[in-house]
Amino acid sequence: MNIALIGSGGREHALCKKINESKLVKKIICIPGNAGTSQLATNIDADILNFDKILKLIKIHKINLVVIGPEEPLVKGIVDFLKKNDVKVFGPNKYASKLEGSKAFMKMICAKNNIPTAKFKICSKIKQVSSFLNSCQVPLVVKADGLAAGKGVAICKTKKEVIKISSEIFKGKFKSSRKVVLEEFLDGEEASYFVIVDKNNFKFFGTAQDHKRVYENDQGPNTGGMGAYSPAPLITKSLEKKIISKIIKPTLKALKKKKNPYTGFLYAGLMIKHNEPYLIEYNIRMGDPECQVIIPRLKTDIVKIFNNVTSNKLINTKIKWKNKKCMTIVLCAKGYPGKYKKNLKIKNIKKINLSKNDFIYHAGTKLLDDMLLSNGGRVLNITSIGFNFLKIRNKILSFIKKLNWKDGFCRKDIGWKVIKK
Repeated sequence: MNIALIGSGGREHALCKKINESKLVKKIICIPGNAGTSQLATNIDADILNFDKILKLIKIHKINLVVIGPEEPLVKGIVDFLKKNDVKVFGPNKYASKLEGSKAFMKMICAKNNIPTAKFKICSKIKQVSSFLNSCQVPLVVKADGLAAGKGVAICKTKKEVIKISSEIFKGKFKSSRKVVLEEFLDGEEASYFVIVDKNNFKFFGTAQDHKRVYENDQGPNTGGMGAYSPAPLITKSLEKKIISKIIKPTLKALKKKKNPYTGFLYAGLMIKHNEPYLIEYNIRMGDPECQVIIPRLKTDIVKIFNNVTSNKLINTKIKWKNKKCMTIVLCAKGYPGKYKKNLKIKNIKKINLSKNDFIYHAGTKLLDDMLLSNGGRVLNITSIGFNFLKIRNKILSFIKKLNWKDGFCRKDIGWKVIKK
């Protein structure tokens, strides 16, 4: 089989590596890919939102299956476009992608189907924000309705701050949003629960915990994710039953009713409070960096899984997992998530000796004349699997020390919730 993988982050490098391990695969192309995927596939530099160009490339390279990594092409309807052109594609259609593409859409699905979530108000004018503030307490969570690359959520401690952030969104801070969702602040512990879905069935696809804040002790602004670990011990068997019956099943049933059944990866961002799950957000693709800790634990051929999803035969698929733990620490360019420099040299990567349990997934990287350069805010994901989170973390930190990249930084406390001091 020839496979095309769309995207350029750490998630895509992890998927590319797993696809490359499949005996079913003859050739992989990555659009646009990064320095890491270039070692496993043919990178083609093309705009992932130019669907006509992507279709041309698919035809030239005789692609049998397209796997979509990031959310933006899914929200813009790449799956519908490719299916219309008889291309086999893994991912949700445009309507189902609104689960991530519109916070308001997701909240309305919750309200209509009794899915537990934080109390909320959808606002498109500052007047609505002010009147909602009269009837609720702070802190409040302000969310931009549309996609905002992980930066559209703010926890506001004062009413003044709620007005300020909401005004910025109404004035177009994020291109995709002219609406805000105001949400009560839930105090609990976050976890991510993943399923893989075809038109008729779904299967468990891992749990993880991400670390969103940029600095240690969960300080500073939100990022796309500074590191993660899997599995999340917080999600017990009894809690999982609640997640499936109260959140996953009603969501999939609601979309089926709308004649737009969900297919692909579905990732529920949850808040666990008093052993009850509340849906905070849906993501319509693998998480980044959660993918980098879930995929290394997967034993089953991922291409076989993708094929069974696209032909609605998921029910016959046994998905097996390694009985191991996995952690990743994200190495970022200094200044991230604010202003940071690109094209910074990363010199020592070849000095790191990785075992079969260690991985360096490239995120924001590129090669220029055989020199590895940074090409984004989140640059490398240093990942390892083993039996003990503390030992895994120490191993990762020793790799980062050896890499000695002076232009980068990372959080050294990834996994603090599961690593007892």
